[in-house]
Amino acid sequence: MTTTIRNEYRPQSVTHPGEDLREKLDELRMTPSEFAVRCNKPVKTISEVMNGKSSITPDMAVQFENVLQIPASYWLKRQYNYDEAMARNKQRANIKAAIPWAREFPFADMARKGWVSPTRKIEEKVEALLDFFCISSHISWENYYIEQKLKGAFRISLAHAKSPYALSAWLQKGENQARKIDAPKYSAKTLKEILPELKSIMAGQPDDFFERIQSLCLRAGVKVVYTPCLKGAPINGVARWIESNATPLIQLSCRHKRNDIFWFSFFHEIGHILLHGKKDIFLEDGQYDEKDMVKEKEADDFAVKWTLTKKEEKAIIQNISLNDDDIIYWAKKLNTHPGIIIGRLQHLKLIPHYIGREFIVKIEVNETV
Repeated sequence: MTTTIRNEYRPQSVTHPGEDLREKLDELRMTPSEFAVRCNKPVKTISEVMNGKSSITPDMAVQFENVLQIPASYWLKRQYNYDEAMARNKQRANIKAAIPWAREFPFADMARKGWVSPTRKIEEKVEALLDFFCISSHISWENYYIEQKLKGAFRISLAHAKSPYALSAWLQKGENQARKIDAPKYSAKTLKEILPELKSIMAGQPDDFFERIQSLCLRAGVKVVYTPCLKGAPINGVARWIESNATPLIQLSCRHKRNDIFWFSFFHEIGHILLHGKKDIFLEDGQYDEKDMVKEKEADDFAVKWTLTKKEEKAIIQNISLNDDDIIYWAKKLNTHPGIIIGRLQHLKLIPHYIGREFIVKIEVNETV
């Protein structure tokens, strides 16, 4: 959960330090012209400071100290407090302007999941969302997720997404989780080498399968995180490059809680990492051109290869009698899981969805980071 200090006392109104200067000169009965000469500064500069049009610089503060016998630190602190107050006033205006933006997010669901602190005050919701996204204003969110103004980063625009606000929150949560994971430099060679081990984990489906794939992928410099689905963002998973395109991230939701769908999604995302560019990102229900659709097909084919190949699928269809022993036999023979076979046959509409349901394993993952 994001935490930010919110209880510091911050006065709503802070005067410009030029007011203090004016009062001190009146007290000393010194004209601005005389003061300017004593400070070796133009009269215009002193006048602008006294009228709140210019700031007191460190150089001025030291000169003021000599002439007025008031420490330079006093003037610098007054200027700092004034500048901060002005910035806070501007931020308050930004927060007010961001209220319609904040209302678009599934904030209650985010709070239930512990992603943001629960609150009913809309201004606090705005602040919580800004903290969550690590941005200073809602305009920054639009520039990043809608306008694609961050050059060199992964290519993403949620302008045509059904729920851009919820989807962006889900994606951001994955990046927040990834920041907590230390990873070595990415190695495509190592990622290819561990594919058989990942397939064996799929076949065995141990209770700690997710921790195992996280650990294995980390050896290759790939971060894998589990981010539960957010209301309005029904997505199985996504792969992208983060940290200045240095580190691949696989973010999975276990949306349908079925092991066959989970493993297909997992290997699909690995396919994108190994086969495609660092700026590519593919989201379900996204609008893609023909070139991108080819890449999606390539990732699908990669997932088929590592879950149950077309050749293996054909052999099963030609020889299987659909009894439990046959399903288990073929799963062991092909080093896959019975649920993978059942899921594929259901997907191909060769069997109804109620047949073989006992082989489908319900996926349960805890959000560890």
